[in-house]
Amino acid sequence: MGLKPDHWIRKMAHEHHMIEPFVDTQVRKGVISYGVSSYGYDVRVADEFKIFTNVFSATVDPKNFDTKSMVDFSGEVCIVPPNSFALARTVEYFRIPRKVLTICLGKSTYARCGIIVNVTPFEPEWEGFVTLEISNTTPLPAKIYANEGLAQVLFFEADDECETSYADKKGKYQKQQSIVLPKL
Repeated sequence: MGLKPDHWIRKMAHEHHMIEPFVDTQVRKGVISYGVSSYGYDVRVADEFKIFTNVFSATVDPKNFDTKSMVDFSGEVCIVPPNSFALARTVEYFRIPRKVLTICLGKSTYARCGIIVNVTPFEPEWEGFVTLEISNTTPLPAKIYANEGLAQVLFFEADDECETSYADKKGKYQKQQSIVLPKL
């Protein structure tokens, strides 16, 4: 299994519609960068957010998630409260090939501000908009800029196809079209 370079990403995006919309260069001027990088793809965060709130004193339970623990927000700049958390989604829709696994990490610009982005791997044959988990670890409000880079996806291609893909096992987050909350 090996890390894939920019020319492989361009080829897979064009021939297999792996990333849509696809930006085949790195856009940097006046924005937090997005698009193809040397060995990855910098994804953009859409303008839809779900921000955790304690207004209703809900308990966060992954087996029985209470939607009252979040408020919906749409806009070009999302303010994540101090020591809080938000969910968002990518602008890009992904279709991961059967021999590919990805790892997604937050961008350095945000990490240096105490904003941590967590995303689980995109498994072989998973597809959908990516739900992004954004943590503000600081004691201050933090800005997240919609339609700009938030995280970098690294692509790894295996020598052989996996026996059971995410599509084969009918994964619960397959083909998600929006921010998807925890499911059991």
